[in-house]
Amino acid sequence: MAKRIRPATYYRRRLVCWLLEEDKAVKKGVTRTAEPHRQHEWWQVMCLTGVDYFSTLGYQPGIAALAAGALSPLATLILVLLTLFGALPIYRRVAVMSPHGEGSISMLEHLLPWWQGKLFVLCLLGFVATDFIITITLSAADATAHIVENPLVPAFLHGHDIGLTLVLITLLSAVFLRGFREAIGLAVFLVGAYLLLNLITIGVGISHILSQPTVVSDWREALFKSHGNPLMMLGVSALLFPKLALGLSGFETGVAVMPLVRGQRNDTEEAPVGRVRNTHKLLTSAAVIMSFFLLTSSLVTTLLIPAAEFQPEGKANGRALAYLAHQFMGDGFGTLYDLSTISILWFAGASAMAGLLNIVPRYLPRYGMAPNWARATRPLVLVYTTIAFAVTILFKANVEAQGGAYATGVLVLMSSAAFAVTLAARHHGSRRGFLAFGAITLVFLYTTITNIIERPEGIRIATFFIGTIIATSLVSRVWRSTELRAERIEMDETAHQFIAETNQAEIRLIANRLGAGDEREYFLKEKEVREDNHIPAMDAVLFLEVQISDASEFVDTIRVRGLQVGKYRILRAESAAVPNAIAAILLHLRDQTGNLPHAYFGWVEGNPVQYLMRFMLFGEGDIAVVTREVLRRAEKDPERRPILHVGG
Repeated sequence: MAKRIRPATYYRRRLVCWLLEEDKAVKKGVTRTAEPHRQHEWWQVMCLTGVDYFSTLGYQPGIAALAAGALSPLATLILVLLTLFGALPIYRRVAVMSPHGEGSISMLEHLLPWWQGKLFVLCLLGFVATDFIITITLSAADATAHIVENPLVPAFLHGHDIGLTLVLITLLSAVFLRGFREAIGLAVFLVGAYLLLNLITIGVGISHILSQPTVVSDWREALFKSHGNPLMMLGVSALLFPKLALGLSGFETGVAVMPLVRGQRNDTEEAPVGRVRNTHKLLTSAAVIMSFFLLTSSLVTTLLIPAAEFQPEGKANGRALAYLAHQFMGDGFGTLYDLSTISILWFAGASAMAGLLNIVPRYLPRYGMAPNWARATRPLVLVYTTIAFAVTILFKANVEAQGGAYATGVLVLMSSAAFAVTLAARHHGSRRGFLAFGAITLVFLYTTITNIIERPEGIRIATFFIGTIIATSLVSRVWRSTELRAERIEMDETAHQFIAETNQAEIRLIANRLGAGDEREYFLKEKEVREDNHIPAMDAVLFLEVQISDASEFVDTIRVRGLQVGKYRILRAESAAVPNAIAAILLHLRDQTGNLPHAYFGWVEGNPVQYLMRFMLFGEGDIAVVTREVLRRAEKDPERRPILHVGG
C-alpha cells in the first residue's frame, strides 16, 4: 500500500496549533496570574534572583577594569555605596508598596493614571525588554568567552564566538518551547557553588597580594602618578562609576519574585507583613553579598592582572576571575570555575526569558495592546529568540560592547523605581521621605544620563523596543476596540427592580448623554425618541447613561445603579468606553430576561474621522454605529442580537 502523502497545509496547520497551544492551566480556565505560587524560604528565593544578580561577577570585574583602569576599586566603592544607601532603601520601599510582585512599574501605573500613565508604562516596558534581552545575549556571550578561553577546549572552536553564542541562545529557546517551570532547587545549587568558587578564587588572590606587597605599592604609585591626589581620584571615580552600573542589576527581579517568598502563617493577601519582612531580608542579604564580591573582585583583578589582558583580545576580557582561577589554581580548578560560570550565566538567560514572557500577560492585555497570539508562550519565545540573534550578531557576541545597553536598561528601571517611591512619599505627605528619595532619584538620573551619553547604543536598542511596543500596542488597541471589554456586569437592587417593573416583553432603553440631569432633560429626550421611533405611549422606557471613567483602560467591571429623577427611571454606569458598555449591558439584559432589549439612539453629525479618534482616545464618538459593530462581533446570530434604533 502506498504511503499517504499529507498536503503542506496539514503540516502548517499542525505547526500553528502547536505554536498557539495554551498552557494547561489556561485550558482549565485558570489564568497564569491566578495560579497559586509555591512559596519558599527567603534565602532560596534570593538564589533565584541571584542567577541574574550574582552572575554578573562573570564579566563585571573585567568591564570595570577596562572602563576605569587602576581606579576600578574606587569606582566600584562608589557603586557599592549607591547599592547599599540608594538602591536598597528604594526597593525595600517598593516591596512595602507592591507586596504581590507588581514592582515599580505598577506603582507608576497607579500614580500616573489615564493615557500618560499607560504611555509611560509602555516606554518602561521598552527598557525592561532591553534589560532582559541584553541579559540573554550578554550572558550567552560571556559563557562563550569562558568556553573558548578554556585551555582544554579544542582549538577549532576559537574564532567562532558568534556561532557558539547563537547555539547557547537556541538551547535556551528550546527549553522554553518545550515548557519551562520554576526551578528553585537548581538555582540554589548553582548560586551556592558559584559563590563558593568565587570566594575561593578571591581568597587565593588576596593571599597573593599579601605575599607580594610590591603589587599594592605599584598600584598606589600608578594612581598618584596618573591622578595626583586622593581628591582627584575620587572625583574621576565618581565620573567613571556609571560605566560599572551592571552591578546594580538584581533589585527589580528581587521584588518581582515576592509572591514566591514564604511569610508568616497569619499573613493575608491584603497585608502580607511576613512576606514583606522576609523580602527585606532577601534584598539586604543580596545587596551585602554582592557588595562584598564587587569590591574584593575589583581589587584582586585590578592588582593581579596586567592591563593588556583586559583588552578585547586579552585572556581576561569578560572573564577576569576565571583568568585568576586558571592562573593561580591550575586548569583543573579553572575548568570547574568555567563550568560553574557557564551554568549560572545560561540560567541567568533563562531567568530573563521567563521575565520577558511575563511582561505581555501582566500589562498589555489589560490595555488591549497585545494581539491574540501574544497570549501564547511559544510565539513569544520565537520572537524574543529572533531579537536575541539580531543583537548578538549586531554586537558580534562581544561582552564589553553590550555592557552599555545592559546598564541603560538597568539604570532606567532603577531611576523609575526611585521616581515612583519619591512620588509615593509626596502623595503620603512625607516631606522627609520626599527629600531623601528625591536625592537618590537625582543620583540615579545622573548615572543614567551619563551612561546614555557615553554609550548611546543602549538607548538606541531601547528606542527600537519602545517604538515596536507602542506601534504594536496601538494597532492591537484599534483592532480589539470593538470587543465587549467587560469582565462582568453588576447591577444594584434598584436597577434590578426597574427591569422587573417593566413587566413587558420588550425592554426599551433610551441612550442618553447626561447633561443637567433634571426632569426637563429627560422629558425632552423621551418626547423626541417616542416621536422619532413611534413608541406607544403606554410602553415604559428606561434611560441608559454611561459615563467615562478612565478611557485609557480596556477591560473593566461595569457596575450599573438605578436612580429616579421625578417619574423618570435611569440606569447609570461608568466604563472606559460608552458603546462597548452599552452593548455589554444589552447582552446582559437579554440573558437575564430572555427577551431582546431595544436601545434608542440619535444620529450624530460631523466628521466621521473625528468621531473615530474620540472613540479611540476618549471612549465616545459615534455611539450607535460602534455599539452595533460591538454587538455584531459579540453575537454571531443576528436573531439573538439586541435591537438598535437610530432616529433624529
